[in-house]
Amino acid sequence: MQDEYSLEDLLYLMARLRDPRSGCPWDLKQTFDSIAPCTIEEAYEVAEAIEADDYEHLREELGDLLFQVIFYAQLGREQGCFDFPRIVDTLVRKLVRRHPHVFPDGNLDGEADTGDVDAVQVKRNWEAIKAAERNVKGDAGVLAGVAVGLPAMTRAAKLQKRASQVGFDWPDIHGVLDKIEEEIAELREAVALGDRRHVAEELGDLVFSCVNAARHLKLDPEAILRGSNRKFEQRFGAVESALQARGRRFTDVSLRELDRLWKRAKAEQTPKPHDP
Repeated sequence: MQDEYSLEDLLYLMARLRDPRSGCPWDLKQTFDSIAPCTIEEAYEVAEAIEADDYEHLREELGDLLFQVIFYAQLGREQGCFDFPRIVDTLVRKLVRRHPHVFPDGNLDGEADTGDVDAVQVKRNWEAIKAAERNVKGDAGVLAGVAVGLPAMTRAAKLQKRASQVGFDWPDIHGVLDKIEEEIAELREAVALGDRRHVAEELGDLVFSCVNAARHLKLDPEAILRGSNRKFEQRFGAVESALQARGRRFTDVSLRELDRLWKRAKAEQTPKPHDP
């Protein structure tokens, strides 16, 4: 039986794929910019496998995500910017620096000194260290360093979280819910006026407030929206199947009939509460 491949084998494979003489034509065409969207897609597929508790699939998806890092490392090596060992070195140094309760002397092999530090204190220390690092880089603003390239919903949550750390936040969920109702009223006014630019602005404010509600409820807005997407797909699929069983199409029935089929699918797919 063949031994399992190693990280060194993966690095060698990547170098072979990018070999100018005998490599893969597709891989040779890629750049940092061209594979960045693939990295985002692979990260989402990892999240989906975790949400589905599909750990066999997760192993494969994590491999695909790791391959993205290996690809960047190869591109960096070719351009003389960095290589995989430099990536690892930078990461380890940063993590040692951000965990002083585990590495009090700043040494990877140093003795741990966790003492009475709990998870809340660790998180507070982590954010303080990150803020200090931003200051060193010249990014002194409270919201500095929140990546512009993040999905808009994820970036909204991060911006809100960063602002909350300096006290710019609603004290509880009730203030957020009131804000959502206020934004809905403003959206209705904008729709009534028929100003598309104003409608877009007010709708964006409403979505931003909904993200804030998710943050206050300690929910990931991207994850819960993915859940709603799956639920919609399942219910829509049930409606479609019901129509196909009758030899009919969506255009053959009224909106009232579609609404009835939708409600039936919703009732069938909604988990029943357990009896006490």
